[in-house]
Amino acid sequence: MKRPSRLFTFIKKEFLQLKRDPRMLWVAIFAPLIQLLIFGYIASLDVKHVSTAVYDEDRTYYSRTYLESFRNSGYFDLNYYATNQDELKTLLNAGKVKLALHFPPGFGKKILKREPAAVQALLDGENSSLATIVKGYLDQINTQNALKFLPQNLSFNPLEVQVRLLYNPQLKSVYFMVPAIFALVLMIESMLLTSFSIVKEKEKGTIEQLMVTPLGAYELILGKLIPFSLVAMLDIFLVFLVATLWFRVPLHGNVFLLFGLGAIFLVTGLGLGLFISTISETQRQAMLSAIFVLAPSLVLSGFVFPIANMPKAIQILTYLIPARYFLIMVRGIFLKGIGLRYLWPEVLSLVVFGSSILALSILRFRKKIE
Repeated sequence: MKRPSRLFTFIKKEFLQLKRDPRMLWVAIFAPLIQLLIFGYIASLDVKHVSTAVYDEDRTYYSRTYLESFRNSGYFDLNYYATNQDELKTLLNAGKVKLALHFPPGFGKKILKREPAAVQALLDGENSSLATIVKGYLDQINTQNALKFLPQNLSFNPLEVQVRLLYNPQLKSVYFMVPAIFALVLMIESMLLTSFSIVKEKEKGTIEQLMVTPLGAYELILGKLIPFSLVAMLDIFLVFLVATLWFRVPLHGNVFLLFGLGAIFLVTGLGLGLFISTISETQRQAMLSAIFVLAPSLVLSGFVFPIANMPKAIQILTYLIPARYFLIMVRGIFLKGIGLRYLWPEVLSLVVFGSSILALSILRFRKKIE
């Protein structure tokens, strides 16, 4: 009987090794299926459920009918009814709405008199792609209402929507994407620096040598985390310089607040890296685990696809993604110039998440080295 070739024997050995490593088998087979199921629901460029605020000073049949066309379109959710224009601006600054509609007094009377009547629309231009699509929806709805309210034999259309783009009036996509990349780079660097360094010590066997030194458990942990924290802070500074000086992204907010919140976000990344190091024995395992964490962070954080467009179940899942909170912060500081008055819910959530994952990771790491 012919003996199996060396290549066949080697391939068999690799499959047996994979079978004996359930963590690697899970990452290799089941993780892609889970990611595909999640990404398949959210990887859509359609814009729906645009959170909208309304300030209706007219309160006539015409303003109510106009608003009804927004409800029936399926693109807009009329979530807030303001009592003044300052309230509209507050909702926009806080990121609670992407569109604010204002019907001035006399809107209905002007339509009856066949005089020019305008709906004022304040549109959040932070996400240039989303703003462009929403502006198209506005024009379409306005045209439909003009045909409904006015005789078709008019030689002009006196019904118009006056759109004012806020935060990114030029609709430059780089203003939206570069702050997001700023957050993503910090996440990758802080997480990978910690996880690979500790796993490399395991592979080389030097972690056992460290354990027999006079260093205590917390000294070992701090000795690993502090250098990476300093390197990651340097990354914040360098990435900030590239974003503002090279890509010319305007910074409307407080630079010290940006760096302070960046430091909090780094704690989360370092905690995740430390956690990955406690569940990985090799650098290959650490790499696959890091990819499994980073891929959902990229898609579920609002980096590309608006969270409001995602199914409700996945929207709930996004609250477990720390990058979600930091993206709101960094874009708010860069483009809106807002501070802790509007960002405190995200800051609190990130502090709780970061401190929890870091504490859990330190406890797991401490048990392994004691």
